[in-house]
Amino acid sequence: MPYLFLGYILFALGTQLIVHSDLGASPWVVLYIGIVNYTPLSLGQASQICGFAVLFIAYILDTVPGLGSVFSMIFIGIFMDIIDVLGILTVPQSLSGRFALLILGIITVGWGTCFYIKENLGTGPRDALMVALLRKTNKPIWFIRALIEAAVLFIGYLLKGPVGIGTLITAGTLGFSVQSAFKIAGYNAKKAKHLDLIELANLITCKNKEFND
Repeated sequence: MPYLFLGYILFALGTQLIVHSDLGASPWVVLYIGIVNYTPLSLGQASQICGFAVLFIAYILDTVPGLGSVFSMIFIGIFMDIIDVLGILTVPQSLSGRFALLILGIITVGWGTCFYIKENLGTGPRDALMVALLRKTNKPIWFIRALIEAAVLFIGYLLKGPVGIGTLITAGTLGFSVQSAFKIAGYNAKKAKHLDLIELANLITCKNKEFND
């Protein structure tokens, strides 16, 4: 469980590093910032609302989220806002500094994802939606992911979210960053079995019965 929250902190920090590079955010963060532009919500709150909506859609499509999915929706948003309030990040003045911040953010998000997914308590809301659509459509993973991210980016762009060269770099390298972290950590995502909320509840119930007996 400690790795779960370390993952959330790193994911939130990496996201803020990418935002503060001021080179363009990842597709989902473009949407979050677009929502912030037209509402009194903070960046973290916008991510929580989007996460809840995505998990709800995934559930309607018969994909039950895991505890980690719900926790990531809640705590990544909280940690993103804490980092904002602390004011520890600023936009570098030099272009090289901004690119360095972008790359550091991509690496940090990759490791954050690795730490919370390797607990096998559920993926993030976005991946839950991807799995739900995969089951319903039987389309290739790349097509589903590209479709989701393109739709999210388009809406974020309409809401005047920050689209730039960083958006393209993040979209093209974030998957590699996560995959590299998995490889270094020795985690095989293909063989992993995540517990959803129903399975976790059944497991706890069985453990309690064994303890009482």
